[in-house]
Amino acid sequence: MSLSASAYRLLRDVRRKLRQETRVDKSRGGKVMAEIEAWCHAHDVELGMRCAGRTFRFDQDLLAQIDTILEASSLPTLAVDLGGLTTAEQARHGNLEEKGLRESPRHHRVLVSLPAGESRPGITPAPRDIQDLDWRHIDLSAFDVLVQVENLDSFYDLEPGLPVLARWSRPLLLYRGDSHYGGGFGRLAQAWAGTGRAHVYFGDFDAAGVRHALSSGATDLLLPPIAWLAERATAGHLPAEQQPCQAILRDHAARLPSGHPLADYLALMLGQQRGLRQQWFGAQLMVVSLAPSSAPDR
Repeated sequence: MSLSASAYRLLRDVRRKLRQETRVDKSRGGKVMAEIEAWCHAHDVELGMRCAGRTFRFDQDLLAQIDTILEASSLPTLAVDLGGLTTAEQARHGNLEEKGLRESPRHHRVLVSLPAGESRPGITPAPRDIQDLDWRHIDLSAFDVLVQVENLDSFYDLEPGLPVLARWSRPLLLYRGDSHYGGGFGRLAQAWAGTGRAHVYFGDFDAAGVRHALSSGATDLLLPPIAWLAERATAGHLPAEQQPCQAILRDHAARLPSGHPLADYLALMLGQQRGLRQQWFGAQLMVVSLAPSSAPDR
């Protein structure tokens, strides 16, 4: 008979409280307490007066007995919190795996586009290497701009030699992320914000895309010139289900000073209800500031 993750959590909480108190009383009612009491009986732990009446009394001696049994059974002791550990890290503490609390294998992973390295036997050379990396292993100081690409197909096709990126010599090109890479990218973006360097979002010209750029901490957007975009943007590329996103953009637009380059783009989207997906962008692109305090586009 093993203790459930819920029982572990309760016992660890009791252990923390016993650092300041000589005893901790818990009601014997409830599924988790019934499980702990049954586990103690199954492992011949003498409870005596600890479970008299409706109250179960925990003390240091009882927890020491529980720890001894857990250790003998190759299970984590109460001093070990498996929450946030990978499966491999949990395995070092015994046979118990807490799937609901473990760190996802992709928790820190990001998808990066890097200059091609050495050729590999049997692999056709390509101008870029797409690599799945732990973002903590990336030296952010080695790059001068973060380029966040929204759509995976555009990410695979992106050429770092785009004229609009020529002002930066060391771009860090990353996929925006999804259910697989979104968490890792968010952690990298948070660390990148501390560098004070540009964070450029390259994605769909629609409400969801611009809102995502704002929420991810991007400083700029990559967009076609407004005149070009005005000729090609279409209502079909601004899905109706994105309506809830537009309120945030209207608030952002209201904070833009007169003459801000982003204002015309938001007027096209919010006023005329038109957008354009990233895959339809032409080769000519501009860097358009997201920050309300910035004026000229670049």
